Amino acid sequence: MTDPIADMLTRIRNAQAAKKRSVLIPYSRMKKEIARILEEEGYVGGVSIETEGIKSALVVDLKYQGHAPRITTIKRISTPGQRVYRSYKNMPKVLNDLGIAVISTPKGLMTNKKAQQEQVGGEVLCEVY
Repeated sequence: MTDPIADMLTRIRNAQAAKKRSVLIPYSRMKKEIARILEEEGYVGGVSIETEGIKSALVVDLKYQGHAPRITTIKRISTPGQRVYRSYKNMPKVLNDLGIAVISTPKGLMTNKKAQQEQVGGEVLCEVY
């Protein structure tokens, strides 16, 4: 697999399309931090780590508003073939600031709004709204 973050986002997108309660994602620290940000922003219900022998997996509980998923669009911006970097001065505005962008900065992963407040730029990983 060349892009594990895109795989994570696709698993979430597919699970919501199938109306699943939760989705199992292979564990990595980067994926855990992305899931933590989604939980803090209210896009997913909860995040836990499930360990089975040597392998670990993230269990992401999905959120719905009525019958519609809480996440309407989740897409990868920076890919292994084309990295996208932004300074804090020109952070992306997602859906006129109704959505978020997850940014990988030297201070760790954070939303575009927090990165702008802390005046740090970085790689734009994905957009969620």
